[in-house]
Amino acid sequence: MAENTDVVVIGGGYAGVMAANRLTQRDGVTVTLINPRPTFVERIRLHQLVGGSHDAVVNYRDVLAEGIRLVVDTVTRINACERSVTLATGGTVGYDYLIYAVGSGSADPGVPGAAEFAYPLATFEEAGRLRPVLDAAPATAAVTVVGAGPTGIETAAELAESGRAVTLVCGGVLGPYLHPRGRRSVAKRLAELGVTVLDGPGALVKAVARDAVQLRDGRKLPSKVTVWTAGFGVPDLAVRSGLSTDALGRLLTDETLTSVDDARIVAAGDSAAPSDLPLRMSCQAAMPLGARAADTVLSRIAGEQPSTLNQVFRGQCISLGRRAGIFQFAHRYDVALWFHIDGRPGAKLKEFVCKVIVKHLADEAGKPGSYSLHRVSGGAKRQQLLQAERSEAPATAERAA
Repeated sequence: MAENTDVVVIGGGYAGVMAANRLTQRDGVTVTLINPRPTFVERIRLHQLVGGSHDAVVNYRDVLAEGIRLVVDTVTRINACERSVTLATGGTVGYDYLIYAVGSGSADPGVPGAAEFAYPLATFEEAGRLRPVLDAAPATAAVTVVGAGPTGIETAAELAESGRAVTLVCGGVLGPYLHPRGRRSVAKRLAELGVTVLDGPGALVKAVARDAVQLRDGRKLPSKVTVWTAGFGVPDLAVRSGLSTDALGRLLTDETLTSVDDARIVAAGDSAAPSDLPLRMSCQAAMPLGARAADTVLSRIAGEQPSTLNQVFRGQCISLGRRAGIFQFAHRYDVALWFHIDGRPGAKLKEFVCKVIVKHLADEAGKPGSYSLHRVSGGAKRQQLLQAERSEAPATAERAA
């Protein structure tokens, strides 16, 4: 009789669902997905949840393969020596292999008053808390969005399009990832929506009060509702479990996404730090990483050497309300190109991407092993960066000595 292999996947986001689905292609593998929510969250639509144009959830039966056991709970500790995880509601779940895909969330702002008076927007629960606050605020109330990455830009545009008076505080440059041409396009659209954009070194938030935001350059902005989108953090599960992590708390792995501490633990998504050189936090990275993590586990079960990471990026897409958007194309190693698609075509392309992401998960559920984008080469850039780091390490050690 063939031996059964139990695989536990912690986290039911883009990376976790892709990994869980892909694992079912092999007979004799039992997959358990542990997630704190009973539904799949389309995290890239959370700004729409806040703006009232989408509920940002999908039923797991639409994206999860039959036969996968879904446990709605939170893992409080990984017991690597015992090969088990402890659940918040009590009890444990054993595993032969573990995929660590806990994702990311809001980072500690580290700004006086931000924790008390600003509303973060990195998780479904945070969006759910913000929505009624906005609904209760007068239509003319000043809304400040802090952070000019994709989440900040999308939230500012969504709220402004619905008639809100929005100020976007960049804390630096608007859309740091964007090419200058793409940045000008985004700035133009935000101006059309009536968003006040404050950028430059003076537009750093120094403090947040109940009804105002204080900037470093001395400006004080009235703010009935302050939305905080600056920065991401990761759950501290790996740290609490005694596993090696990077400075942010992401699980340290090799290039096959295998933990540097335990060959039975594999990471994927925002919570993975392969070779201490993590990829940009995004669903664009998460799904291929989920597929790669599953392939690593399947290779180890088969007694084969897992393939190493070599991931491609295509760019970044940002919605600018429901009637405009931008797709910023990039080199395959994730540096923006001059070319972008904006306006109404950009909005349609962003919506297409959102739908295709869910379709990829559903397709992998129906035909495990069919997803192949993680095999598209990102080129030699990552290897060059890894080599540079390896060359720098001995030099740094020598200087320290």
